[in-house]
Order: sequence, then structure tokens, then C-alpha cells
Amino acid sequence: MPVHPLITWAVDHPWPAASITAAALGILAAALWATVRTARAITWPPGPVLVAGAGALVCTAYSGDTSWRFAGERLGMVDAVERALMFGAGELALLACAVMARANKAATSTGTTAGSAGVPGVLVWVITGVQVIPCYATSGLVGGTVRAVIGPVLAGLLWHLAMGLEIRVARPEALSTGLPAVIGRELRERMLSRLGLAARDRTAEQITRDRATARAVHLAAVLELHPGGWLSGYRRRRLAAAVARSGAGTSGEQRHRLLQQLAARRTSGQLATVPLASPWSGTPVPEDPAPRTPLGIAGAELRAMDPLAAIRLVRAAHPEDTLADVVAWCTEYGVPVSETQVRVALRAGNPPPAVSAALDPAPEPVPGADLERDGWSTPLVHPEVQSQVPVLAAAGPRARQVHARVPAEDQAEPEHTAAPDAAHLPPAVPEYAVPAAPGVPEQPVPQDEDVPDPDPLIEQARADYGTDVPGIRPLRARYGIGQPRAQRIRDALGGKQ
Repeated sequence: MPVHPLITWAVDHPWPAASITAAALGILAAALWATVRTARAITWPPGPVLVAGAGALVCTAYSGDTSWRFAGERLGMVDAVERALMFGAGELALLACAVMARANKAATSTGTTAGSAGVPGVLVWVITGVQVIPCYATSGLVGGTVRAVIGPVLAGLLWHLAMGLEIRVARPEALSTGLPAVIGRELRERMLSRLGLAARDRTAEQITRDRATARAVHLAAVLELHPGGWLSGYRRRRLAAAVARSGAGTSGEQRHRLLQQLAARRTSGQLATVPLASPWSGTPVPEDPAPRTPLGIAGAELRAMDPLAAIRLVRAAHPEDTLADVVAWCTEYGVPVSETQVRVALRAGNPPPAVSAALDPAPEPVPGADLERDGWSTPLVHPEVQSQVPVLAAAGPRARQVHARVPAEDQAEPEHTAAPDAAHLPPAVPEYAVPAAPGVPEQPVPQDEDVPDPDPLIEQARADYGTDVPGIRPLRARYGIGQPRAQRIRDALGGKQ
């Protein structure tokens, strides 16, 4: 078996052969690394777009086979070179228009509205329609239908999806503004409205109830106009069935809707005589009814903001004002808020609880609170109620005297306006001293005066009290005497020692 000359040369020159092999492997690895890096750097379309593009290429090739046969059989292109250059003109034009339409749609798309494909998008469907002709000319009705659907029709549809699906994936809410898309959306909305399905977010049961309600209103209005017609019985049965199907008997909302629609239909004739104000006699509305004052500009900016953020800005502009003033400022700027919202925005907490009048009633007036006390100071007591009560000290020498008297309960202090004359006062009596408290001046304490023997008050007390022996304090209070004399009277009456 002959050996290849390269192998022979590599065996004869091992080092040059190894160097060349290593260099070739290095170049291959660098080319592979660059290819992978370039492929990773490319922003590939989403998977659905790639799949749609691959399907469109296959369908375009299927349509190209039809064009090749049509060029040789119907167009007289016998030369293979001529046919190879000319048969794919339609497919190439379809591909070019699809790419240009995709570029237009991606360049003009803004917001929630997708861009328009423009003239290239329309040409895609024109070329697709023209390529259907070779399909039927080449394979007849049945074969031509298969070639037309799988070839140019699917190619145009998949190219349309490939050029528009990438934008829909990036922005699912985007809507196409092309002429076919606008016409299709308008026809779809009109058909749904005609079928009574225009109101979205309704269940099938609710749609059935609404249709039955409308049918009941119509039948009731017809029966009102023709109560005795030959179809009145049939209409009444239909009316009863429609009312039952509408659910007006069990649903208050549906019953209200039925009555409102029926009232509107019965009184529709009053629309011709409803008094209306003439729009031509009124004052024309100016283009800018509110002047662009600083207050109006600030109010417009605040109204465009969140209410809590607007409250914080107003508070920052008026830091010394109270919460009520902040509410007033916000209202003036056209942002109606409550004091609770202001407290939440400023984190001012809850207001102090109001004290109910029933929990804190007003104090009742004290009798005699408005009277003035008329008194005068004197070192002596009144002569008619004077008493000499010795006050015994617990310990220590007796050094001062204290005036003390206990008036009787039924004896009121006589009104006086001047001090009594000294000539009418009783004579001085012996004194004994008691220790004075710290800071209190010493005062003399009168003793019992000389009492005749027998004491006349003994007989008077016996007549007043009888066998009921009183105590010392009642005797002192009743007769205005001192404690020793009251003790002697009590002993004389038979009291216990």
C-alpha cells in the first residue's frame, strides 16, 4: 500500500511537522473560541421567533419548488442557469419585504402601540397572493391547493408572525397599527357587540340573564302597544319565560335593571319635549378658564401627585401652621384632604380623646358660697356664751392659757359689728398656764368664777333633765359654764364618777 508523501515527510522531519501541527491546532482553537464568543454576543430573538423563522424558510423553499416547475413549464425557461437565476425572484422578494416590514415595526413602536409594518407589510400579502397562481397552474385544483397552502400562504403567514412576534414578546400589551390589524380589531369588536358580548368580565350565566332582560323589556313594550292581538298569548308566555330566565325574581340588581330599562322604554316619547338649555345662548367657554397664577400652577402640580406626598410638601412650605391650617392650605390648592389623612401623612398620631360632659359634670353650686364672712378678732369671747375650759398639758410646765368654748347646737352666734366694751366684760379670774406649742404665742385661760353654794344651776338642771343624768359636755354647752362647774352639777344629779 503506497504511503502518502505528507506522512513520509512528517516521519523524515518530525520537529517541523510537530510545529506545523501545533500551529494549525492553535489557529483552529482560536477560530472556534472567536465563533463561540461572537455567537454569545449576538442578541438572539426569542425562541418563538426563531421557530417561526425556520418554518417560514421551509415554506419559502416549498414555494420555490413550485416556482422552478412553473418557470420551466409555463414561462419557457429551458436553460438551467436562466431558470436558477429567475425562479426564486418571488421568494426573494417575499423574504426582503418581510425583513423590511419587521424593521419598520420595530423602529416605529412606542409605548403600548406597536409600529406599523408600512408598505413592505402590505407587499408580503400581495406577493403571497400572486404566488398562489403558479400552484394551481402546475398541479391543478387539488394539488394546487396543497401547494398554495403549504407554500406561499404559510410562508407569508409565518414571516408575518416572525416579524411581529418579537415585539409582542418584548411588550405583550402592544397593538399593531397596520391597516389589516386595525380593520381586524374593528370587525371583531363590532361582531362581539352585535352578539351582545362586548361587555367583558361577564360569565356565561350573566350574559344569558342580560339577554333575557332585554327580551323581556321588548316583549313588555310590545304587549303594552298591542294588548289584545292574536299573538298576545304567545307573547305573554315568552315574556314570562324571559323574566324567569333573567333572574329578576331572585336578584335585586337584575330586577332593578329590568325596571329601569322598561321605564326608559315606556317614557322614551318624553325625550321630544324635555326642556333643554340652548348651547348657543350661553357664554362661550374660554380656552383656559383658570389663569396661570402661581397658586394655580402649584395646585395643578399637587393634584397630579399622591395626596400624602402633597400634604408633606404643603407642610414643608408652612412648617409653623397647625394641622387644621394644613388641611385648609391643601383644600385651597385643590387637594381635598381630611385631618386624618394629614395625621397619617405627617405621622402626628391620633387626636386626644374628647371628654364627654356626662363623664365630667359641672360641680353643683355650694349654698352660701357667695356670702362674705364678717368677723372681727378679739382676745375675749362673747359674754353670753363665754366658758372657761382648762386645757391640760400632757407634760411639762403650764405656761400659757388658751381660750376655748363649745357652743350649743341650737345656739347661733349673734351677729355683731363692733367689739364689746371692756366695762361690760366679767372680772379677771385666776389663771394657770399650759405649755405653748412652738411658734404659738401664750394666751390666758379663764377659770370658773366663784359659784354660790348651793349652786342654783343644780336645781335648774334637775328640772331640765329629770332622772336622765347628762354628761359634762352637754351641761357646758347648755349653760355656758366651765368643766369644773359642770362636773359638780353632774355629781349633784347622781352621775357616775
